Amino acid sequence: MSDGASLVLESSENGTDLSQDDIGTVEETPEETILSRQTSVNLVPFIGQRFVSQEAAYEFYCSFAKQFGFSIRRHRTRGKDGVGRGVTRRDFTCHRGGFPQNKHSEDVGKVQRNRKSSRCGCQAYLRIVKRADFDVPEWRVTGFRNIHNHELLKSNEVRLLPSYCPISPDDKSRICMFAKAGMSVRQMLRLMELEKGIKLGCLPFTEIDVRNLLQSFRNVDKDNDAIDMIAMCKRLKDENHNFKYDFKIDNNNRLEYIAWSYGSSIQSYEVFGDAVVFDTTYRVEAYDMLLGIWLGVDNNGMICCFSCALLRDGNMPSFSWALKAFLSFMKGKAPQTILTDHNMWLKEAIAVEMPETKHAFCIWHILSKFSDWFSLLLGSQYDEWKAEFHRLYNLEMVEDFEEGWRQMVDNYGLHANKHIISLYSLRTFWALPFLRIYFFAGLTSTSQTESVNVFIQRFLSAQSQPERFLEQVADIVDFNDRAGAKQKMQRKTQKVCLKTGSPIESHAATILTPYALSKLQEELVSAPQYASLMVDEGSFQVRHHSQTDGGCKVLWLPCQEHISCSCHLFEFSGILCKHVLRVMSTNNCFHIPDQYLPLRWRSIGLSSLNHFQGASSTDQPERIQFLESLVSTLLMESVETDERLDVACDQVSVVISRIKTLPRSSHGVNDIAFSYASDSLILPEVEDTDEMINGFTIANPHDSMGLGKLKERRVRDGVDLTRKRRQFSAPLCVQYGHDGSDCSMMADDNISEDALGYM
Repeated sequence: MSDGASLVLESSENGTDLSQDDIGTVEETPEETILSRQTSVNLVPFIGQRFVSQEAAYEFYCSFAKQFGFSIRRHRTRGKDGVGRGVTRRDFTCHRGGFPQNKHSEDVGKVQRNRKSSRCGCQAYLRIVKRADFDVPEWRVTGFRNIHNHELLKSNEVRLLPSYCPISPDDKSRICMFAKAGMSVRQMLRLMELEKGIKLGCLPFTEIDVRNLLQSFRNVDKDNDAIDMIAMCKRLKDENHNFKYDFKIDNNNRLEYIAWSYGSSIQSYEVFGDAVVFDTTYRVEAYDMLLGIWLGVDNNGMICCFSCALLRDGNMPSFSWALKAFLSFMKGKAPQTILTDHNMWLKEAIAVEMPETKHAFCIWHILSKFSDWFSLLLGSQYDEWKAEFHRLYNLEMVEDFEEGWRQMVDNYGLHANKHIISLYSLRTFWALPFLRIYFFAGLTSTSQTESVNVFIQRFLSAQSQPERFLEQVADIVDFNDRAGAKQKMQRKTQKVCLKTGSPIESHAATILTPYALSKLQEELVSAPQYASLMVDEGSFQVRHHSQTDGGCKVLWLPCQEHISCSCHLFEFSGILCKHVLRVMSTNNCFHIPDQYLPLRWRSIGLSSLNHFQGASSTDQPERIQFLESLVSTLLMESVETDERLDVACDQVSVVISRIKTLPRSSHGVNDIAFSYASDSLILPEVEDTDEMINGFTIANPHDSMGLGKLKERRVRDGVDLTRKRRQFSAPLCVQYGHDGSDCSMMADDNISEDALGYM
């Protein structure tokens, strides 16, 4: 008996051969059309079997293997394509044939992954040899062995092997199109299931196959794609001179670092760059580089992008380079505070490059590790411990945190836990009691953290097209800017609803943005629940009405216009706390001093804010704030009667005409006037005990002023409410500690132009 025959015989003796009955039950698929003539005779390979090509033999053996419960792969060859007679012999083996080999990297410092291998030395194989009888080339089976040293898979399992998960060219093109649209892999699979009308999870390929396909698209010439980014940056720089970028090439002529920033981003940073987030938790797989993105929040609570960077490695030199590049884009202006993930290399780099900036860790990144760190250790006590950790994190006083932390460690026996020790040693970087004295613009809140994550996900979707990555990122930034402007305009066209009707709220509504006003309203609503007790001259103890001791200490010095609270909410967010507002209301203070209405939360256009902050005169911002207060007072006083409104219109027209005769400044004064076309002044609705007072809008004063007729009031109980005078009026002098009823400038009803001081 020949060797080949013995191989087939071995297969039959082991009971793994297919009978003719089994062959008759095999269903043909479209992929098996080339084998139709073969399968109609016999599905089992045999010595002497002929094929017209290597591909035909491979597909035949592949179908045979699928029926048996294994897959195959191409193995050795004899000869070489294009050399002599080309390939003259081909071996196909079981996918578990051979043994794994250790790969040796040329890079000494590069660590190889020890991935598990399915190879176990299986000896099953099929050998074909090229013959040319009568000058007609064909391939004949000369060797076949079907003995396996591993368990064969069932039919419902074998379909999940990689070789049986083909992705057709049409499906590949659709997957590529879905990736460009920013769809997730799971969304792609579900959509294709619905299109093909098949059950959930019954596609011929899996989620891993799609991810590998996308990765293969991105891995094509990564280094050249990264170098092409430099050309893209140069083109953007030529199109817009405000675009800035910097990069570094390593010794192997590969792109090591690159950072860039758009003109609108730099302009936003000049105003809203006091508190930033530097996120480095994601990678751009298209370039195999770390993504660093600088984000902040504007005066309307919208996330704004300041700069981006791609880094080859996440070590201290990389982060130091990124920080230096960012500072060079922003003219050396470092933020007051910066939030990052829990990264020690980044911590060291910030300490060196931004020594005056307060660095803090985002609590979300720390909490995401708790399940791995403590769930198994604490068992059923894990949820209770986590709730206690949250309570300590949100405390106001450092002393309370220190005492509570010691009690927590004692109660749960965590004295020797390395994670607890590390967290406590870094407590000044994440615990709110240590951070409240620094300004973070609300970026530590859960809502802003979620907004940051949503914004970053848009960046990650741009990597589906590496050749247009920078342009897509620019589109995302522009889209976010447009969305913010649209939302800002929608808020401005809506009437502001006051929740308390207090003079303080009415005054703040004319100055703050709706976002900042909503934060102040939260404090105003809860302020009446607190009792204010004078401890000493200018010192107050404020606590909740249900408490008998404790509370916050408020220091109020009316003569110096200074007010502060031990909870440090104003220092932390730029919004006065409920404790301060309670003291102000109980001491007959009816408006917030200008220094406690930060410029970054005011309802002023970006160009105006930039002009204010860049003014050379030190008192110019105060004078402009004073003018704003005068305008808001003018509006509130003028709408009381038709006579007052007529006088106001006439006098304002005279003032505008006189101002136009004065010379203009040569550096951006027009920007201030122009910005008010979109940032119109809105008189808020003030809810009193009888009716709502309707607001109206005054547009750019350089445009024709058509106020129209005020909306008529309905008559209630026979009383005409149109002429009803509001009890609150902001003081025209804008001085601290009194209202319009006892203002010295309001004593005379006939205020002259000289008394106004600006006519």
